Parts: sequence; C-alpha cells; structure tokens
Amino acid sequence: MTRTLLIGTRASALASTQTGMVRDALVDNGATADLHFVHTPGDASQKAQTPVSRIGVGVFTETLRNALAAGECDVAVHSFKDLPTAPDPRFIAVVPPRVDPREVLVSHGNLTLRELPTGAKIGTGAPRRVSQIRAVRPDVECISIRGNIDTRMGRAGDGTTSTVVEGGPGDLAAVVLARAGLERVGHLDHAAETVAVTDIMPAPAQGALCVEVRADDAEAVAAVLGLDDPASHARAVAERGVLATLEAGCTAPVGAYSEFGTAEDAAILTLQAGAFALDGSTRVVREASVTVDLSDVGADPLHPRWRDAARELGRTVGQKLLDAGAAEVIAASVPE
Repeated sequence: MTRTLLIGTRASALASTQTGMVRDALVDNGATADLHFVHTPGDASQKAQTPVSRIGVGVFTETLRNALAAGECDVAVHSFKDLPTAPDPRFIAVVPPRVDPREVLVSHGNLTLRELPTGAKIGTGAPRRVSQIRAVRPDVECISIRGNIDTRMGRAGDGTTSTVVEGGPGDLAAVVLARAGLERVGHLDHAAETVAVTDIMPAPAQGALCVEVRADDAEAVAAVLGLDDPASHARAVAERGVLATLEAGCTAPVGAYSEFGTAEDAAILTLQAGAFALDGSTRVVREASVTVDLSDVGADPLHPRWRDAARELGRTVGQKLLDAGAAEVIAASVPE
C-alpha cells in the first residue's frame, strides 16, 4: 500500500466506532488508513427529531457515496441495512463479520417486553418495530424517537416523577434498539432483553456493515477484499433480496432473518422474512432454504457465484410473500 486510505464516516459515536473497527482491520492487514468525517443531511434531521420513515431511503448513505465517488475518501463504511437495494456499479462492496442482528429492549427496572406495565410507552419510530410490538403488546404506546444511542437509552425511566419532561430523559418505560449498535459501543450491559426473532424480526442485513470502494481503484479494492466474510455477505444479500423483490425501502415494515446450518448441513442457508401491518393485526411470514457453497467463487472473485445463490433465495422468499399478500400489507402500513 503506497498511500493512506481515507475512510469516510459520519461523526456519530456509533458510525465512527464502526469505521474505526474497519480501519483497525485494514491496518492489521498491512494498509495505512485514517478516518475522514462527512456530514450528512440525516445528521441534521436527527437533531430535528424527524422520523426516519419520513426522510427517505439512503439518507445516511447518499452523501457518503457521493464523497467516495468524488474521491474525497477512498473507502466508505455503511450500516448495510441503510443502503438502497439496487447495487451501485460504481463501487465494490465487502461485508466484514456480522454481529447479532436481533433487537434489544432497554427498560426501567430491566423489564422484558412482556413484563412492561399496561399502557407503557416504548420508544421506537421504525414501522417494522412498531408493527411487531403492537402484535405482541397491543396495549402499549409506541413513541417515535431519534438521537444517538446514549440519548435514546436515556429516555428509559419510570416516567412518573415530577421532574420528567416529555421528550426528555426518563419519560419512557423502554426503548428498542439494535443489539449490534449497543454491542459495538460497549453498552450491551444496559439491555434488559435480547428480543426473540419470533417477536421482532430484524431489518434485512441488520448487524452487517458494508464497506465500499470505487470499482476503478485497484489498490483500495485489493486492500478491502481481505475484510469480506462470505457467510455474513451471503446472509445480507439474501435478506436484502427480499426487499428488492418486494420493491420496499429500508423503512418499510419488513423483517428478515437468515442463518446457516451446522455440522452436516453447514452449507444450507435458511431465510425467513415477513411483512407486518402497522396496527399489529396482520403478520405474513414465509421461509425457504438453499445450498450455498461459499467455496464456489467462479470466474470473478469480485462477484462470486455463491452470491447469486443467496440473491435467488431472497427472490424466492420475496415472491412467496407477494403471493401471500405482502404488498397489500405494506401499502396499508405506510405512515401518514
């Protein structure tokens, strides 16, 4: 490596921590790398508490991609779930090892979702989470929240003291967050519960990072290829294939969860995905499995053959959902 790779990132604690992990991995592999901070419109909307569902797809990623394309940075690190589903031919993407994609509940008194008192206020603005929470606990009230992890965790309190102000610290009984974020910033000990996938199915590719470089930057491509974890990449591609088939954005009430088998069936990738009515009344879930040989790279290492098998699995499950009426469920659940 003859130059220092500049890695584009948002300035939030979570984004910079995730990017720092990528930088450290690159350095461990012999590269020289440093962080390059990029301000995005999504950061301003977060300060204004605008719900992500109203901002639009790619709010946190478009500016980073533009900076990468313009040569302002050499590498961009995204939360894979936030990227548009259509691949961008300008870039080569790799996926480092994924962490647990499930949700966690941070609550006053360390109560679980089922233990929260009747009428409890739960902080989350994602339609996917809201719809599934309402199915499990139709009595609770979901409150849209924004902010960094510390701010959102701080909203969890008993909400009863005279000093509590609505929208301020301690005004909610609980908040729902991605386990991956808490794990990466070292706050997993604050979680009262890791929520079962059967209660809240994660977002497609949640817990996975996507590291992009310009396709014509051979030096950067060579540097990041060693970061790719084929199993994590295959799972993320399969899950995002569901979104692509449904023609749904990352804020749609759609969840997906995949896993490889163990022992003799280790090459079997199973994917389940669902579409959920915002009022909690309807849950359409379908599943399929396929053999994914991660050693089958094919003629082009940058676009391995196993990725096609994973993508086709996503299409299969997505089509099953469409056949079961998922499009109507999603259309009826678009927030006003």
